[in-house]
Amino acid sequence: MESRTVSPTSLSRRHEAGAESARGLLFTVLGEFVLPSGGSAWTSSLIDVLGGLGVEEKATRQALMRTAASGWLAPQRTGRRTRWTLTGQARTLLTEGTERIYGFTSVAARWDGRWLLVLARVPETDRRARHALRTRLTWAGFGSPAPATWLSAHTDRLGEAQRILADAGVRDAHVFVAEHRGGELAAMVRQAWDLDTIEAQYERFLAEFASPSAGDPLARLVEIVHAWRRFPAIDPALPAALLPSGWSGVAAAGLFEQRHAQWAPGAMAAWRALESGPG
Repeated sequence: MESRTVSPTSLSRRHEAGAESARGLLFTVLGEFVLPSGGSAWTSSLIDVLGGLGVEEKATRQALMRTAASGWLAPQRTGRRTRWTLTGQARTLLTEGTERIYGFTSVAARWDGRWLLVLARVPETDRRARHALRTRLTWAGFGSPAPATWLSAHTDRLGEAQRILADAGVRDAHVFVAEHRGGELAAMVRQAWDLDTIEAQYERFLAEFASPSAGDPLARLVEIVHAWRRFPAIDPALPAALLPSGWSGVAAAGLFEQRHAQWAPGAMAAWRALESGPG
């Protein structure tokens, strides 16, 4: 057998949805444990970790196969066991993702008052290009205060914006680095980004991980990293001057750093014990 039974944590039941949830958690485990531990792991270790989060073994195996089919993992048989190794592509993407997750603080450290402005028209009939543009610009922290208009307070993302436009095949586009000279800036910011929804998610994060106790530090660490990794995708990291007073993202970033430091040593020790076990 390639798995051992691990009791699910009290927070894990939301992960019982199946393969898609399993794959998302798998990516978190790959970045948090597999990448810094040599880049490979036994099937049994991955089944145990995800099992501790309420994911069925079948869903974990499906997630592994799909991840391998996407070019992230390469399987190697050793007798009756399988060891999964990160591909070069996976190492690069996981390293970049890890840097983004741990470097994210919810607030821009510095801002010179300039905006990166993208004006891009995409025909209604070109749904592929519209979806690609919206998805990737949103991931890059852009907001849209008006149709065909995208904004970011991070002017250093000019090259990224140009690559997104090129990859989406958008030809009718103009990109500017500009300064705001008139109008209600706070209102424009709220039109571009749903700050209330982001704030509510930060509040839930703070409530969920308020307690420093971790009966199973490995599962708890996966939980908090998995929860935190979504914020760089939804929070544009605006300058403090543009955020509501008492923005919860600051407290959430501090809590993430604190809890990670508390739980990481025990979690890594538990991971190494799984990897060195009999399988």
